[in-house]
Formats: sequence, C-alpha cells, structure tokens
Amino acid sequence: MSLFKARDWWSTILGEKEEFDQGCLCVADVDNSGSGQDKIIVGSYMGYLRIFNPHPVKPGDGVQPEDLLLEVQLREPILQVEVGKFVSGTEGLHLAVLHCRKLCVYAVSGTLGNVEHGNQYQIKLMYEHNLQRTACNMTYGPFGGVKGRDLICIQSMDGMLMLFEQESYAFGRFLPGFLLPGPLTYNSRTDSFITVSSCRQVESYKYQVLAFATDADERQEPEQQKLSSGKRLAVDWILNIGEQALDICVVSFNQAVSSVFVLGERNFFCLKDNGQIRFMKKLDYSPSCFIPYCSVKEGTINTLIGNHGKMLNVYQDVTLKWATQVPHIPVSVKVANLQDLKGVIVTLSDNGHLQCSYLGTDPSLFQAPRVDSREINYEEFNAEMKELQKIIKEATKTQDILPKSEKHRDLIVTAEVSPDLDAESQAIDSEVKAEAVPSVTVKITIQSRVTAQKPNLAVCVQAPLAVTCDQFVFDDLEPDSSETVVLSVFLKGNCSPSELEGSCVVSYSTPTELNPEGIPKVAQCNFRLPLRLICFPAQSSKAANHKLTIDTNKPPISFLTIFPDFVDPSEDDQANVLGFQFLTGSKTTLLASKTSQRYRIQSDQLEDLWLITKELTLRLEEHFKKQNCKDFACTFSGSIPLQEYFELIDRHFELRLNAEKFQELLSERAVQFRAIERRLLTRFKDKTPAPLQHLDTLLEGTFREVIALADAAEENQANIFQAFTKLKSATHLVIMLISLWQKLSTDQIAILEATFLPLAEDTQELGWEETVDAAISYLLRTCLSKSSKEQALTLSSQLCMPKDTSRLKKNITLFCDRLAKGGRLSLSTDSATQQAGVMPGGCTTITESDLEERTVILGSTAMFPSHGQIAKQKSKPGLSEDAAEEAEKS
Repeated sequence: MSLFKARDWWSTILGEKEEFDQGCLCVADVDNSGSGQDKIIVGSYMGYLRIFNPHPVKPGDGVQPEDLLLEVQLREPILQVEVGKFVSGTEGLHLAVLHCRKLCVYAVSGTLGNVEHGNQYQIKLMYEHNLQRTACNMTYGPFGGVKGRDLICIQSMDGMLMLFEQESYAFGRFLPGFLLPGPLTYNSRTDSFITVSSCRQVESYKYQVLAFATDADERQEPEQQKLSSGKRLAVDWILNIGEQALDICVVSFNQAVSSVFVLGERNFFCLKDNGQIRFMKKLDYSPSCFIPYCSVKEGTINTLIGNHGKMLNVYQDVTLKWATQVPHIPVSVKVANLQDLKGVIVTLSDNGHLQCSYLGTDPSLFQAPRVDSREINYEEFNAEMKELQKIIKEATKTQDILPKSEKHRDLIVTAEVSPDLDAESQAIDSEVKAEAVPSVTVKITIQSRVTAQKPNLAVCVQAPLAVTCDQFVFDDLEPDSSETVVLSVFLKGNCSPSELEGSCVVSYSTPTELNPEGIPKVAQCNFRLPLRLICFPAQSSKAANHKLTIDTNKPPISFLTIFPDFVDPSEDDQANVLGFQFLTGSKTTLLASKTSQRYRIQSDQLEDLWLITKELTLRLEEHFKKQNCKDFACTFSGSIPLQEYFELIDRHFELRLNAEKFQELLSERAVQFRAIERRLLTRFKDKTPAPLQHLDTLLEGTFREVIALADAAEENQANIFQAFTKLKSATHLVIMLISLWQKLSTDQIAILEATFLPLAEDTQELGWEETVDAAISYLLRTCLSKSSKEQALTLSSQLCMPKDTSRLKKNITLFCDRLAKGGRLSLSTDSATQQAGVMPGGCTTITESDLEERTVILGSTAMFPSHGQIAKQKSKPGLSEDAAEEAEKS
C-alpha cells in the first residue's frame, strides 16, 4: 500500500460514455437541510443531472442505492452547475443549471418517506432564461453590493457578458478586443469581474463600469458609439501572464490575505485585488484543475492542483507539502464536508469517474498466516529440483524456443514467382530506354494457424528493381485462414541490379490471455527473380574486355539443359555458346569448353559478369543436386581482377567528391543569394529608395546558378546510385571469386560479405570506402595479422571520408595476398592469437618477406612481395601478374 496514494472513501462511475468538464461539478447543501453536510451535484454533456449524498458503510465501498438522491435527464447538455441564492423573496439555496441557450434555476427539496426506501427528492423549476447567444460559462455573486441574494453573469462564446437580476434580465455588455472566451469569476471585495483574454492577460472590469457603459444589446459601429450617449467599457487593471489560463478562483479566509488565484498552463499565480502578483509557482507538469482552501498556518493558503499525470499536489503558498495519486485525471476538484468528515476531496474525470478521497495513512490489517511446521523430505526436494532443472535446460535450447520447422509456425508466408514473364508488362515509370520492359508476377500467400491481428505485408526488392505495390494491410486473420496477393516486379532504374533476390515480411500480433493487445511477431520468406527479367537472349560476342574461367569437377553440361529459357532448341550446334543482352545496353557471353570441365564468362563491363556467373553456378548446383551428385564443386584458378575493380572504386569515389563540391558551391551561392535579397529588401523598404545598381540582375544570375547547381547535384546523385550499384555487383563477383579460389566455408564467406558489403545504401555521411577500409583493417590486424606488433595497432574510432582511395586499394591488395599465403578468416580471438603459429586445417604460418616486415597496415604506404616471389606460388593462385607488378611499383 503506497503512502502517497489518495485513500478511496467513496467512488462511482457516472453513466456510460458520458463526457464531463470543469464546470460540471458542484458541492453544496443544495436541499437546505441545515445539517451542514454537502451534497455532490454533477451535470453531464449528455444532459443528465445527478445529486449524491455519500454514506459508505466502510471506506472504499461503492455507491449504495440511497446515496443517489436524484437523477434526471434534461433536454440539453449541461455546461455548468452552481448553487446560490438565486430566487427573490428567499435566502434559501437554489441550483442554477447553464445550458447552451438556456439558464434554468431549480429548487431541490426532499420529502420524508413512509417506507424503508428512504426520502424522496425532486426538483422544481423556479424560472428560466432563454439566451440569445451561445453560452460558455457563468459566475454569480452579490453584484453591486446587494444583500441576501446572488446575481448571475453569463459569458457568451462571442464575448458578451449577460447579467441577470434573478428572474429578470438586467443588461449585456461586450468585452473589448474579444477573440476567445476564457475563465470568468466575480470578486465581491472589489465588486468586479475577472477573466483572462485571448491576449493572455488577466483583466478586471468593475461592475459599476459595466452597468453605466453603452448598452451592447445591439452592437454599434465605433463611429456611432462615439456619438451615442453612455460610457465606453474600460478595464480596471490588466496583468500579462503570457499563457492561457485554465481557471480563476477568488478566496478570502479569516487568517489569510484575500487573493485572486489564476491557474495557467505552466504557472500558478496568486494576485492581489489590484492585480499585483503576490507570488507565482512554475509547474513542471501539465495541470488540469485546482482549488484553494484554508490553511492551518496563519497568513498562508493551501491549494490543491490536479495534473494530467493522475496526481494531486498540495501547496502551502509555493511550497509543495504533499503529493498523492488518484486513479484518473481530474478535470474538476472540490473540497466538501460529508457525513461529519470535513475536508473530503471530490474529484471528477472527463469520462465520469467520481471519487471522494482523503489524505493520510491507514494501518495495514493484513497478518501473515503461520507457516505449518513440518519435516523436510530432502529426497523429494532433490527429485523435484532435478526435474525442474531438466525442464529449464530443455526450455533454454534454441531449437525449443524457435519453431522446429515451417509446420510449427503460427503464420507461414510463401512467395511463388511465375515461371514465365507477364504477357502484358506491368512496368510503371521505368527509366530503361528499351522498347519493352518486361515484368514478372509474384504470388504471395499468407497462411495463419492462429488469430493474427493487424497483419501487414511488406515486399522488398533491391533497387533499381521495383514492385507495383510494396505494402498490403489485411483485416485480422482467423485460425486456419489465408490471404493471397499478386504483384509484379520490373526493372525501373537505368542500370542492372546487383541482386535478383526479394523478400516478403509480414508483421502481426497474436493475442494471449495475459496480453490481449497481442505479442508482435514477424514472418518472412525470400524469393528469387528470373534472369529473363533484366536480360534476353542475344548473339554471342567473341571479343570482350573482361574474361573469367570457372573450373568444375564434372563434365560440362549443355546449355539446352541448364539454360532452357535462353537457348533455342533448333540451334543445337550452338549449345555451348550463349549470349545475354542486358536491358541497360551491355552484352555478356557464356562459353562451355568441349574438351575440359570449364566455363568462360566474358563481357565488356566487369560488373555484368556477376549475375551471369552466379546464375551459372546456381543452375549447375541445382542440376547436379537433381542427379543426386553430392561432390560437385566449382573452383577458380585465375587471377582476381583487382585493377578493374579498383577502377570502379575510383569512379564511385570521384562522384562522392563531386557531390561534396556541389554542396559547397550550393552553400556559397545560397549565402550570396540571401545577401542580395537583404540588400534589395532594404532598398525597397527605404522611404527614399536609392537606385538598385543592378542588384536585380545579380539576383537573377545568382538564382540561375543555384538552379543549375541543384540540377547538377541531382544528376550527380543519380550517377552515384548507378556507380554504387555497379560497385556492389563487382564486389559480389570479387567475393565469389575469392571464395572459389580459397574454397572458403559458409562462415568465412559470411565474414567476407560483411567486410566488403557493410552498407545496403551509400550516403554522403557514411560511405562505402571508409566503412570497408575499417573492416579490412580490422581483419588485417586480427585474424590475418603476421605478428603481435600488428595486433597491438589501434583503429581510428571515427569514420570519415578519406582524401583518396590509395590506402583502401593497398589494404585490399594486402588482404588478398594474406589469403594467398594461407590466412584464414575468423572472428574468434583464439584464432587471432594462434595465427602466428599453426593455421587451422594444417596450414603453415604466413610467410612474409623482409620487405613486408616494414609494412604498416593502417595509415601508411603498404609494401608487397616482389613479382618473383609471387611467381613462385603459381600452384596456389593469388594476385594477377599485373596486380603484383603494380603493387611492386607502389
């Protein structure tokens, strides 16, 4: 039980889906019982008027039938309820109810019951006023110093104060400079009305000034008001508080100074009657309501402030004395005397939670039961402990946490790619300049075995590929139900993609007993797009700039078998030669050797070799897998095309440098453009304008330069995207060749991919060059290091764009050289420390020349073995001769 929690003395929930606000709660002895006990009057926006007299048997009980004295539904929404001396000829208390267009005054009376049901209460309409304007709020008091009765003042939504002398309408006055209505109250000590205007000012208007001002029943023009009789409505005093006010309250206690309290959105103000600030308190929360009440310390006033954090804070002037928690956000708070219990806090929430609570502590009546003393059977305890440990051990296994197979998943998503291209292409806004851009249909099926809430399907493909629709939102799926969507994939950008894979991700929630909102889950699947989507059969080419040879351990397979979608069956004599024409313009040729177990791929562009090489290896693996041949393997014994790869890196880095230059030029021109604008504005604002001195011409020229630079930067950004796509394709090719060359395992290939392809998207802030350089440097310092001296080197903690690519290219060359000399990729620290000794798999240590002993991997110029030393390692393929010569020259 928390000490700082309001003690629930009595509570109830009013109605169903009703709304309440600040003026809907009032506490008073409305039935004039004379007992001094207050009744709780609540009105709602649904038009229900309720009067309660709580009598809980014990604190915390709910509402009893006899607690509700009266409940009646009025015809209009209730904006505010107040209790005062509103009927002439009597000083008894009556109830005033404010509607949007009506003010009603009722008499509440009770009749003694003759049976056990108790007293009977009823209301009687004494009088009502139909309002010509829509009401906002009201206040009451002895206006003008009258004795024994209360008058009512209603503020309309358009800023008119309508004053009623009980049964008769007195006059109406418009507030000057009115925009929006604010809180309104009456100060009987100064006989004035206090409100907060939309200018965020506390304003006070004397009742005498209102009474003698010009009649505002018919609004007049300012010119006519000057000519008409009467006085203008003038404000008594103004205080700027700089924020909108939530409520105003005027209090006067015997032992305290008379004050005016204003609750703002962020501050709490206490004012004197003349508008001067006595004190203010800055609040660190968002308040919702407040009420001042008397303090036990002389000269101070206690204030109860509720906030949107479901808290009630008690302040003695500006000092926080107590903070208590309530189960709802109070929109209105009162202090009442109920059943001989003084100082009960009555709170009301906007959804009708009415609670009477008090501050203090209650003793805990709970006593722990005695534990039955019995002898402990240690054998049973040990057996139970072993059983529980066995259950815990089984539950912590990964295969028990994750579904063992697709059949055990709650939701299964499958993607089926059509074997044929679409008869009618679905390509939209494609940038490819080909006559017809093909598209292929992908059918995605979602099967749910449980209740899946809010399923959302996202389909992702690598740019420049695109889909006709990538987001799908479904209704909740019932158990054993399914949903199917169909979409098309096509080539949108004017370059070949680096990957032909796509993925489908379904996010959904499964409800449980403890969490009805649902536990978020994700299901996904991958699909592979056909090669025909980005290229089509073409005449083979004999000459090419780039050539690769893939070795296999099985006889060559006819292209009629593995490429039936690209080979015409009538051309049987050309079954060992195949041409691929990409939609973006380049051509690639695939040849199968008739005498050896080799395949050659050649093209004028290095990056175009990647997709054909990957497609070849995949189709060969699938073919021999169908033949139940498990020992099929591909190898690469040629030289890694590093120089051609470095050209693509330089091209991409050059475009990144251009992007920086364009950004700097744009910044300079923008500064110049704004400076010219300021000069022109100064000339135009001058009362005696000076000649422009060709500033307009300079402004127009600068504007054209900004537009031209922006267009050039945009074009450069598109070129960067194309260059990065080509670089990714070439990087995939280099990774494949290294893995075939060194016969790397799956884990080592994953390390290689994470090293060379760390970014899915290249940005100016974090580019490919610096990221890859840091990753390769880490591998050279750890698992590929040749001495403990290199392991002691520290990497830079900040990634920034390098000045050039020389260090990156040297590190890549050194990386390949270390792999050629027996290095193995591993992220474990044990392998890194053992690297100077025996390599895993029976490999010897990395033999380094005396020349490389002086090599500093990070931040210096790398040196490599001479051409003669690399030539001795022909049995173990490594760098090409051209690359070795280039490394030797550097």
